[in-house]
Amino acid sequence: MNKGQELDKKDIEQKENEEIKDMGQLTLDHSRQKHRIHLLSIIGEVEGHECLNGNAKSTKYEHILPKLAAIEDDDQVDGVMVLINTVGGDVESGLAIAEMIASLSKPTVSLVLGGSHSIGVPLAVSTDYSYIVPTGTMVIHPVRLTGLVIGAPQTYDYFQQMQDRIVGFISDHCFAKKERLEEMMLNTGMLTKDLGTILVGAQTVEEGIINEVGGIDEAMKRLHTMIDETRQENQ
Repeated sequence: MNKGQELDKKDIEQKENEEIKDMGQLTLDHSRQKHRIHLLSIIGEVEGHECLNGNAKSTKYEHILPKLAAIEDDDQVDGVMVLINTVGGDVESGLAIAEMIASLSKPTVSLVLGGSHSIGVPLAVSTDYSYIVPTGTMVIHPVRLTGLVIGAPQTYDYFQQMQDRIVGFISDHCFAKKERLEEMMLNTGMLTKDLGTILVGAQTVEEGIINEVGGIDEAMKRLHTMIDETRQENQ
């Protein structure tokens, strides 16, 4: 390797490190299969139109949406791996990200690590195939506005419409039925002083929300297979 190549390699590494630090993203292009995979992480809280506390881990939708558009338009990217560990967050922003992921023409796989709570559920099912680690959790609960009192019938209607949109998206992108999702949302026997259901690992598969229990190895193998199948279909 000559000096020029060493400098190019250092520049690439520096750019990758900055991308990971700033947005938790990285493009993987050294696989045996010669596939170029974009790694997208959704961690902490999904941030909406208002900025969160600087000490809070967050995923900013204004970073994610343009990146997803760039991925769709980049013929060098073969597939997308979405790593998820989120407590939820802004409903509108989370649903926007989920819709963008679902509309990508490239193969996509998600892997739930730690948790995928609240609006994290639509994000997890937005990909073509989904995994969850054995200890991963999902919390399904109704849409709520923390700390505020609902004082008008129109507010109830708005919340119901938003909840219907979320339930509709989830049921359209997995095997769980709307009725079962609503039943889990309104469960009163699991969360203290709250409504909802906690699912761990294999339970999410049994409920038809996630496709398989597995880790990064299984998720990567699945994505590589999907990319190969897509290439064969396009030949």
